[in-house]
Amino acid sequence: MRSDGLHTDAMDDCCAAPGAERYEEVFDDRFARKTARRYRRKGLTLPERRIVSFLSSTGVHDATVLEVGGGVGEIQLELLARGAARTVNLELSGAYEAEASRLIDEAGVTGRIRRLLGIDLAATPGRVDVADIVVLHRVVCCYPDVEHLLGAAADRARHTIVFSHPPRTLARRAVLVVGNLMLRLSRKTYRGFIHEPGAMIDTLRRHGFEPRYRHSDRSWCIVGAVRA
Repeated sequence: MRSDGLHTDAMDDCCAAPGAERYEEVFDDRFARKTARRYRRKGLTLPERRIVSFLSSTGVHDATVLEVGGGVGEIQLELLARGAARTVNLELSGAYEAEASRLIDEAGVTGRIRRLLGIDLAATPGRVDVADIVVLHRVVCCYPDVEHLLGAAADRARHTIVFSHPPRTLARRAVLVVGNLMLRLSRKTYRGFIHEPGAMIDTLRRHGFEPRYRHSDRSWCIVGAVRA
């Protein structure tokens, strides 16, 4: 793992954010390799393409991007290819770093992506610089305190914020209950969440953002907002 400020910055101290180990129980090396392999073969997923398309419509040229929980960083790579200046990735699971480093090298964008490991944005927002754009894809469903997470993310965004969340349907909630039960039985501490969509949008509005894009399907809902 690099700590030269180009690919990955090590944590300030010797310890990860409290509870970070629960994310590595699920988002492990195998998950990272699978994600990177899919991206190399097929490019972005449909929800990721929608996120990039929305951001492109609002303007990404010379923009700075902060992605919370960006995994191997595929959205950031695509935004850089479309003219973004540089990106910062926040991650609690260290399992993504090796694959992310390989993708950065392959894309030839060493020096334009900074990866910070072990920073919980909701708990310590002051450790993260403000960016023009903030992205949270498949993140709010992994975090219990969505109000503090989205509020902190909005406060780090100068112009635009976009996030995805699972639809709050009976079917998805049933799947979540079963999934969390299986995690409990396997003695894993990670849990998933399906937060109330209206409350998440209200949080953005309290922090000065107004939704400009919404898309929903059976798998993911995407909300894009700009500073009012």
